[in-house]
Amino acid sequence: MAFLIKRPFIIIAVFLVAVIALGLQSKNFEINASADTLISEGNRDFIRSQKINQEFAPEEFLILAYKPDSGDIFSPKSQQDVAAISQRLQSFKRVEAVRSILSVPLLQAGADTLSADTDPSKLTQAKLKLSPAELKKIFKNHPIYEGLLVNPEQTVSGIQVLFKEHPELARLEREQLALQEKQLDAPLSEAQSQQLVSLKEKSEGIKKTLREQRSREIDLIRKITNDYADHTTIYLGGVHVLAYQLINIIQSDLLIFGSAIAATIALLMLLIFRSFRWLFITACCCASTLFITLGSFALLGLKATVISANFIALLLILSLAIVIHLIVQYREESQADPDADKQTLVEKTLANKLAPCFFAGLTTSVGFASLMLSNIEPVSAFGLMMMLAMGITLVSTLLLFPALLLLFPKEAPRKPSTLFQKPLKACSDLSLNKGYLVIFAGAGILVLSVIGAMKLNVENSFINYFREGAQIHKELQFIDQDFGGSTPLDLIYTPETAQNTASSKLPLSAKQVQNTHRIQDMLDQQTAMGTTLSVVNFTQLAKNINGGRPLTEYELAAVYWTLDESIREDLLGSFFIDSPPRLRISARIQDSTEGLNRQQLLQDIKNGMAELGIPEDQYQLSNLFVLYQAMLQQLFDSQILTLGAVFAALTLVFWVVFRSLRVAVLSMVPNILAAMSILGLMGWLGIPLDFMTMTIAAIAMGIAVDDTIHYTHRYLAELKSQTPEQAARNTQHSVGFALIYTTTIIALGFALMMGSDFLPSVMFGGLTAAAVIIALLADLTLLPALLRHWGPKGNKARA
Repeated sequence: MAFLIKRPFIIIAVFLVAVIALGLQSKNFEINASADTLISEGNRDFIRSQKINQEFAPEEFLILAYKPDSGDIFSPKSQQDVAAISQRLQSFKRVEAVRSILSVPLLQAGADTLSADTDPSKLTQAKLKLSPAELKKIFKNHPIYEGLLVNPEQTVSGIQVLFKEHPELARLEREQLALQEKQLDAPLSEAQSQQLVSLKEKSEGIKKTLREQRSREIDLIRKITNDYADHTTIYLGGVHVLAYQLINIIQSDLLIFGSAIAATIALLMLLIFRSFRWLFITACCCASTLFITLGSFALLGLKATVISANFIALLLILSLAIVIHLIVQYREESQADPDADKQTLVEKTLANKLAPCFFAGLTTSVGFASLMLSNIEPVSAFGLMMMLAMGITLVSTLLLFPALLLLFPKEAPRKPSTLFQKPLKACSDLSLNKGYLVIFAGAGILVLSVIGAMKLNVENSFINYFREGAQIHKELQFIDQDFGGSTPLDLIYTPETAQNTASSKLPLSAKQVQNTHRIQDMLDQQTAMGTTLSVVNFTQLAKNINGGRPLTEYELAAVYWTLDESIREDLLGSFFIDSPPRLRISARIQDSTEGLNRQQLLQDIKNGMAELGIPEDQYQLSNLFVLYQAMLQQLFDSQILTLGAVFAALTLVFWVVFRSLRVAVLSMVPNILAAMSILGLMGWLGIPLDFMTMTIAAIAMGIAVDDTIHYTHRYLAELKSQTPEQAARNTQHSVGFALIYTTTIIALGFALMMGSDFLPSVMFGGLTAAAVIIALLADLTLLPALLRHWGPKGNKARA
């Protein structure tokens, strides 16, 4: 290290080159906030869901919900608006078709029966010019269009935009899925594994281009809808709209809260250290770490998801913590030896802080690495990103800090700020004079925390992830409540192979259609069930056209084959496969339903199928609702696994660092208390576990152990020549200042995230701030009490 200290300009030059080179790469760093990033791609349910999507080929779409201020969606003005909007949307290069009340075939308006002579293109409102009263009658309780193109109250009209399939991406995904299916049953060969990697790389390039194109399309759609804002309200819905809005929120949060955190850091650094040199050095260290990390992630192809979107705030805070400990140590060395030159002071600072900073970084990495044990892939990826980021932070700060410091003239010795002297003395007196009381209080808090943690649940919904006033919350809630639900759920029914029916011309028998009807009726009766669609809706439409008389099996066969192929595909293509027969019932769950128990809903559906006499091997539940709920249920297991792993790993690291199992165990107590306190608080307040709050305990411990290591390391050093009581007081009034400085800035930085519209970020920021404050209080009160009563005594301590 001395060799590097003597060459500060070389270090600064190397970092300058690295920052410029990797900073240019950082513009390629991508945020991917699609719903798929919350799902583990390698699990069986995800692969089955993808297989079903490929088989039934449901088209990519988004929906515009048109709500005129007049309330009349069939008025000439409303029809004119819908026609104009549809025409502008149809001009998009990727758009396959635009469906609305004006363009869909109104078969009831034609002949009394369907036949080979039926021409759907002549049965649209654009051709028929029906009156508003006639349209109301046709769309009222329509088996297919209600909930899809009009709401039941007929106050909102839907415009469905269907997009063309990307042929090359579809081919790559089919080949990729085939290999993933093989992987479920047996390991892939080396050639197959390489082929899978190659397919993923090729498809990811196309997906990135598509994501960018979708964002441009949604921006254009927003501009189109703004032209009608003076007399209508138009809401957008669809999974890609959700991803687009999430990315906007994340980018906005990164800019606003990143700037706010930087400003807070600058203000507090000036307030605490009263010198621009420390502000400059801190800013350089944090900025260098940020650009090097972002550029490295871009080169490695690592992306930020909803779960990892806060990593920039974490990165700045972790870099800042190391810098503050180094500043406090340098000032302490300067005060202890005023005559020493600046190079000597820098060498002494690093000699005393290199080991604790390294081990603090190591333990923080262990906290993040524990997330990699999660079987939830996005959480595991976040753990990997933060472990790499911590390594970059540690190396960058420990090299750049001394190099930058040597550029400045020696600072006159300064005493620590008196701002926190009284709180530090109060903590010291409490822990040393009433040590057992502190220990018993800590035990009581731990017991209450465990009881609270047992109350944790995982009931979540996408809508509840956003603040009520936010545009995304308004749109999701409107689509959810007024337009048939927001979260898709599919039930795939595989009936027993039918005997010859209708001279084998109709793939489905009447019994199979009846069973599908019974299943759909059962689904419609479930809590929070929105719109459901299947071949049953087609048969209901045929019944309506047939004067209310159900069609026989032979009539169904005749209708099926006499219909134009395009309308047959339009009405049935996404709901029926004929070889062998498989039927898809597409449902949308109203996610904002009060008191909805999502796991119970899935169980109720399974119970309903059992009551209908349909065995489990004849149906499958799939799509986003099932995948997301399965991920939420995994949170409990992952939380236990990651916390157990981090407790064990940190205890082992402490044992190695302090070379004493007793000291290691005692040092773990404040950190366990901090983690369990947050889980307990969530349980008592009814805050559910989700993909972000499940990371808080492990992250908080990873950050909090820094303070524990610095405190214990200094305490053991003081214990060589002092009594336990005096060692604790000396530690409190030296390292204690750095602990308070870092915790104050970290807590305020995380607390600023509570202003976000994305509620998981709000919870993450608030609860993590609370966790580090609890950890600080435990380190300043509980830890010295434990070390004094049960730690090493005097010359028995080993540093």
